[in-house]
Amino acid sequence: MVRVDHVLNARQLLCPMPVIRTQERVSKLSDGDVLEVICSDPGALVDIPAWCRVHGHEVLDTQSTQDEIIVRLKVARDEVLNTK
Repeated sequence: MVRVDHVLNARQLLCPMPVIRTQERVSKLSDGDVLEVICSDPGALVDIPAWCRVHGHEVLDTQSTQDEIIVRLKVARDEVLNTK
């Protein structure tokens, strides 16, 4: 089981809002923090990991059911420093 420090509820948000809300939250977190993003938009399963790759964050795991997508990511220090 992955340790979770913060949870972001992005349910009922459509693309691109889950990624935008993830970016906003990550900008306030510390290096090594783990964020769990819960979404209802199936596109988030692709979009959030792609955003993480571009910005250097680590996707720890993803889960999907018929109704929800969960992405857990670990914040990378370089991104935190670059957003201030």
